[in-house]
Amino acid sequence: MKHTMASSTFRKAGAVLAVAAALFGSAATLAQSPGGTLTAIVQPEPPILMLGLNQQAPTQYVAGKIYQSLLTYDAQLKPQPSLAKSWKTSSDGLSYTFELQRGVKWHDGKPFTAADVVFSVDKFLRETHPRGRLVINKYIDSVTAINEHTVEFKLKEAFSPFMSLFVVDNMPMVPKHIYDGTDYRTNPANQTPIGTGPFKFKEWKRGSHIVLTRNTDYWKKGQPYLDEIVFRVIPDAASRAVAFEKGDVQLLRGGDVDNVDVKRLRALPNVEMTTQGWEMYAPLAFLSMNQRKPPFDNVKVRQAVMHAINRKFIVDNIFFGMGKVATSPIASTTLYHEKNLPQYAYDLKKARALIQESGVNVGATPVKLLSFPYGSAWERLAEYTKQSLEQIGFKVQIDPADAGGWAKRSGEFDFDLTFNFTYQYGDPALGVARHFLSTNAVKGSPFVNNQGYKNQKVDELFATAAAARTPELRQKLYTEVQTILMNEVANGVLFEIEYATFYPKNVKNLVKTGIGLNETFDDVYFDKK
Repeated sequence: MKHTMASSTFRKAGAVLAVAAALFGSAATLAQSPGGTLTAIVQPEPPILMLGLNQQAPTQYVAGKIYQSLLTYDAQLKPQPSLAKSWKTSSDGLSYTFELQRGVKWHDGKPFTAADVVFSVDKFLRETHPRGRLVINKYIDSVTAINEHTVEFKLKEAFSPFMSLFVVDNMPMVPKHIYDGTDYRTNPANQTPIGTGPFKFKEWKRGSHIVLTRNTDYWKKGQPYLDEIVFRVIPDAASRAVAFEKGDVQLLRGGDVDNVDVKRLRALPNVEMTTQGWEMYAPLAFLSMNQRKPPFDNVKVRQAVMHAINRKFIVDNIFFGMGKVATSPIASTTLYHEKNLPQYAYDLKKARALIQESGVNVGATPVKLLSFPYGSAWERLAEYTKQSLEQIGFKVQIDPADAGGWAKRSGEFDFDLTFNFTYQYGDPALGVARHFLSTNAVKGSPFVNNQGYKNQKVDELFATAAAARTPELRQKLYTEVQTILMNEVANGVLFEIEYATFYPKNVKNLVKTGIGLNETFDDVYFDKK
């Protein structure tokens, strides 16, 4: 079974397009005016830009222009060529072969080859990546360079969502010649990241800006069109909105401004707004309760917490309608979401009864709520949660943290409560299971089973569902696992997030795929007409 843009149908279409380009001077290319600087905002400032070592949202946003993976994904989450131009799958689903693009170079001029793919997946990411290594170590038996431009992946067992694995932050390609034989985490290159993408790292002035500059040796001839991308660091949400209104910034990403400003910004002349580009991620927010110690090691206490929080109030009044109440750890837009699950209506009387049934004195010791440093809405959510829990007997202290501090403390399980949001990655095996598998309660990342949930049955269900070959069987298994997770409040699911992107109408090709603003921006341009 072959999946390739070079199939006979596409070869014929490509020939027609080639002739058309020759006859008409490639009108599409001519319409894309080269030059200009796109100014955006990165909020909060990322701790690092080495995408193989850090996958926080700001890192993904900036580093997605520096690093690339073998594939990208359209709005329907179908794989599209990136560093791989074609691929084929064996009939038993255990072997995948990728043909790589020719003429690709790293930003230091060295050639990108199959050896880099083998190193990236089989060594670097197998060791470092909190999500990727879970799948790599369980399912990928070997990664082999057949020749300089051909790579074969062999699986230990069937893994249905394998072709969805190559999102750039899941499987970024990293240069073997720079990292092989080094301590990956302390390599000096982490401060000056080198990828294959259309933009090269130029400058990072902490607290001020990050500058990426055009890769003149990019493998897509004539691209990128932009000269530079500047990511400004502006701590205050109101100031970020003003910068956009004044034209000092041309791009606002979800979370850059308070949701209360969305309606006003949307009405500005010559401004486009879209909520597209999040299809792969389907972000879902949750309250993580550390189950390694009292009081959250008691399921009735966790259930009480859920009844004490008015999630509709959160969506409507704290996030100003940009989202909807979550009913499962699997987002409603993601495969295998189950609609009919146990739910937790806002009910303080029920919450207090559950606390009494638990036999736990929840006010005996103050619990620390580690703040989530992604803007003022999350600060308000922390205050609201504190007030809600204190109504049922808790004593809550809010611990402030910046992005790096939050990631470090979450990754070391140094919290009682904290917020987080998960990316779904189109399939529960990729984006959801990692938060609940007992084998993934490992220190070092804020995107694993940080709350310390343990259930052998859940482990078994996730493993069986990932290997199942039919959608019907996968749905049955995931329905069962969702029921358990909701009953046990394995994580306190809060709401599915909706993000608005704002940009001037003369900025073109900004959101084209299912990974949206995390794309390379290699074909983004200013319409100068």
